[in-house]
Amino acid sequence: MEFDVFVHKRTPGWRRLDQLVGRRRLTGAEADELVTLYQLASADLAHLQVVAPEPIVLAQLTDLVARARAKALGARTGVRQEIVAFFAYRFPAVLYRSWPWWVSVAGAFLLVATVIGVWVANDPNVQATVGSAEEIERVTAPGGEFETYYSENPAPSFAAQVWTNNAWVAAIALFMGVLIVPAVYVLVMNAVNIGVSGGLMADAGRLDAFFGFIAPHGILELTAIFVAGGAGLQLGWTLIDPGGQSRVQALARQGQAVGAMALGLVVVFLFAGTIEAFVTPSSLGTPIRVGIGVFAEALFLTYVFVLGSRAAEAGYTGAHRSIDRTTEPSSGEPEHSFR
Repeated sequence: MEFDVFVHKRTPGWRRLDQLVGRRRLTGAEADELVTLYQLASADLAHLQVVAPEPIVLAQLTDLVARARAKALGARTGVRQEIVAFFAYRFPAVLYRSWPWWVSVAGAFLLVATVIGVWVANDPNVQATVGSAEEIERVTAPGGEFETYYSENPAPSFAAQVWTNNAWVAAIALFMGVLIVPAVYVLVMNAVNIGVSGGLMADAGRLDAFFGFIAPHGILELTAIFVAGGAGLQLGWTLIDPGGQSRVQALARQGQAVGAMALGLVVVFLFAGTIEAFVTPSSLGTPIRVGIGVFAEALFLTYVFVLGSRAAEAGYTGAHRSIDRTTEPSSGEPEHSFR
């Protein structure tokens, strides 16, 4: 009886898929529908193979899935459309879906950096472990190493260097997050480095310069690192708690999200690196430079919480539209043939 009900509910979707497969040409919307229905039919086939090995239905559905796969591969849109779809739907969707993780990482990161900064600023013994008084002076003095770091190399090469370094940090946080400890270590060490720098600058009475040079690029750059860390830790937690799925299924799903995150963050880091190379060391006033950083962050958060929330509600994930949907049942008796 359960088998009959299941087939009855799924038959309209299978019939629609069969119609789309039989068409010579598909519109963009029909191609998207075909891919979604193909994914649903594939899941249905896997389910039926386990719970109800009924030969006739299995043979028909196997044939349909094979034909739909071939059609879907041939119905792919061009590279430009794929890129647009990725940045318009998939990337913002995974950013939005994972926001509780990376917002939590941001809170913990900023807490650690603040505690370290206050400690360094108020404890001469800690400062002595960082460097000698002369070394600290060379870093914190006006026009010192902290400031010249952003302008000692040509802007284009510096931007490339920053981009590469940030991408490497994010890659460790993302893909080593499955082991949790390496991702936490990378995040903590970055928080400590920022805290130490801020503490030394505060002790020198130059906290305004610290934020004036960090904020223009750092707000967006750190947010991207928080995103990478949050997604990596979510991947690691999926291994501990797969949430009702098998660990293989849960890791595969979250792995797709992490892959999408990695691709999208490359572009985010490119923007942050460009700001760091061309805006941070520029002659623009501090309010303007910081304002540019705040504006870039506002655009990113709008991208996540407006565009991303809409894409997530529409069912987009890191790889494609969600297949966790069912076709509405229609009236009539159960049928074991959908052609």
